[in-house]
Amino acid sequence: MDERTRALVRLSAALTADDAALREAMDTAAATAPEEAEEVLLQSYLFLGFPVALNAMGLWRRRTGRPAPRGPRPEPTGEALAERGEEVCRTVYAGQYEALRTLMAGVHPELDRWAIEEGYGKLLGRGGLDLGTRELCVAALLAGTNASRQLHAHLRGCLNVGVPVARVDAMLDGVRDVLPESRAVEAGRVWERVRTRWIERTGA
Repeated sequence: MDERTRALVRLSAALTADDAALREAMDTAAATAPEEAEEVLLQSYLFLGFPVALNAMGLWRRRTGRPAPRGPRPEPTGEALAERGEEVCRTVYAGQYEALRTLMAGVHPELDRWAIEEGYGKLLGRGGLDLGTRELCVAALLAGTNASRQLHAHLRGCLNVGVPVARVDAMLDGVRDVLPESRAVEAGRVWERVRTRWIERTGA
């Protein structure tokens, strides 16, 4: 794994770790890929909530001295945003896309809409990071949480968007020391299931 990607996935994983690990990951990311690191911090609100994302971005500003952008970047809205979200989500989930939409709508139609528009349209469909790197960072973050089902989905999503198996291996190896041991072990188990099924299905 290249130095840039390693810094970004470690930053993402460190958002679920202690302050010392987060500060260290921020320093490395600031020296390696500062603009892309801000994208990693922004997308964390989707998985960890606004309080964590705001605190992390505030720490990033204080630690790096980098000013905030002067304004939000122009992004699609309304129907165009939903269409982008549907396209990104379909890419990430591939053959499981329709089942996912049915599941989310069955839980609550607003959660389904927000997931598409906010999650996949506004955040994961943004520029600034390629989708493969975004998915690796999402998986690294989820590895540190109690969300094995979502981790499974996004590890598979890494593969669906074209990330090689070896690169996902390297991502999990690269964040293992950031995670609590129990989370690292569980993430390894989830990945083993995903990888085995992927290889059986594709031979890759």
